[in-house]
Amino acid sequence: MRLRTWPDGTKIRVFVLSDEDDLHQTVSKERLNVFPYQLRSQWDRLVYSGTGQAPTKVNSVEEMLAKVANTPGAIGYLWRTDINENVSILQIK
Repeated sequence: MRLRTWPDGTKIRVFVLSDEDDLHQTVSKERLNVFPYQLRSQWDRLVYSGTGQAPTKVNSVEEMLAKVANTPGAIGYLWRTDINENVSILQIK
């Protein structure tokens, strides 16, 4: 949440689904170890303190794929079955 640019200098653009979306809940709970409302609260704190920018909310997995594939510096999340050659995979450890 604190990084603003990728190592090559490209601005990071974060895309998320709504808190109610099954994929968003899975990513939040299983990969980030927080509930969706906790993640949103962390983003809100950064935005209201002036130290961060809110992620862009998308309405569907299809829109997420399109935004990540066509926006320089974009990062988001998809089900493995929705990934195609237009996006790169980053591993979360």
